[in-house]
Amino acid sequence: MQVEISKCITAVEQRIKGKTEQVELALICLFAGGHLLLEDLPGMGKTTLSQCLASVLNLEFARIQFTSDLLPADMLGVNIYEADNHRFSFHPGPIFSQMVLADEINRASPKTQSALLEAMAEQQVTVDGKSYPLPTPFFVIATQNPLHQSGTNPLPESQIDRFMMKLSIGYPDFDAEKAMLKMSKVHSYPEAVLSHEQLKDIQERVKDVKVSDAVIQYILNLVNFTRQSNEFPNPLSPRASKAIYSAAQATAFVQGRDFVIPEDVQFILPAVTEHRLLGQDSISKQNIRLSDLLLKQVDPLAA
Repeated sequence: MQVEISKCITAVEQRIKGKTEQVELALICLFAGGHLLLEDLPGMGKTTLSQCLASVLNLEFARIQFTSDLLPADMLGVNIYEADNHRFSFHPGPIFSQMVLADEINRASPKTQSALLEAMAEQQVTVDGKSYPLPTPFFVIATQNPLHQSGTNPLPESQIDRFMMKLSIGYPDFDAEKAMLKMSKVHSYPEAVLSHEQLKDIQERVKDVKVSDAVIQYILNLVNFTRQSNEFPNPLSPRASKAIYSAAQATAFVQGRDFVIPEDVQFILPAVTEHRLLGQDSISKQNIRLSDLLLKQVDPLAA
């Protein structure tokens, strides 16, 4: 299966040049069954990355453009009265897709943002008191612009915590941008690499990756240090502990191992914890990332 995963990374990199780590982390997030938040300046490739991931994973894709006037019903769906049948019929919205791109999520009102909470946590939506299951698998990839830009609303901490990872693509290096400019003008997305059955198999096998008591102790030491220290504005929640655990399992699987090592935890920790530790604060007061500070403070050998 590692061959197919490598093909996925290579296929996405044909469009997103020079961003191997970000592509790998995005796949790790989806293999672990998590949701992904992409924050960057406009034009950095956030939407392209989302569409490429949906393409290589062979997932039904829907894009929702979040704007200030977007209503929850525009996303979830609505009951419409059918005069011929004298009854209401539910018409599902674009949220009923396997991969949903919530584009510029922080431009919508808090009411619309919060409509995603049930979908992300329970894989269902409730409209007029009735619950409707969402497709399987179900992933949300949300993009947001930095909060200093006009027309943005901060995501509440409760929703930030629903995203397993937050990534920033960043500027490409010189050679990568040169290669991008020389690409063909045909903007086709990569072909599917994995089938639904293979993706489901990967997710099940990720759950079977062994995590020793020593690694679990290391994860708990990291999490509890944020709660006991005054250096972190938002201590990590139990949901964050589970996210670290699952993402570390997926990292080990992608690396071809059936067991987790401390380096797996260290690799995914910034992507899993930085947005949680900062909350709505877009800039850390530290000279280094809070997750880097956490890694320096907690010794894996102390487990």
